[in-house]
Amino acid sequence: QVQLVESGGGLVQPGGSLRLSCTASGFIFSNYAMNWYRQPPGKERELFADISSSGGVTNYADSVRGRFTVSRDNTKSVMYLQMDNLKPEETAVYYCNAPISKSADYWGQGTQVTVSS
Repeated sequence: QVQLVESGGGLVQPGGSLRLSCTASGFIFSNYAMNWYRQPPGKERELFADISSSGGVTNYADSVRGRFTVSRDNTKSVMYLQMDNLKPEETAVYYCNAPISKSADYWGQGTQVTVSS
């Protein structure tokens, strides 16, 4: 079955960096675009980055462009998120998402990122 497992979250000071990973299994990873979402406490989940199946095309929300970088290694079925210059308001649970089809939309369990001094 499809599984997505995020890792790499934790506590970081403002201005710091973290690298998240999303390890996929149960589907042909290289065939599908992937997304990163986050959900701050008390707020809705938001899409902030995506990457094409080949990794050649990436898109970012204005709020993270220039500070976050999404990449993938299709040989390992892993997607990465490098987050630099983190801000306290970016404290959230971070999720990876595989929109395989309209009826098959998969999510990881999420990883907590806390930005605080």
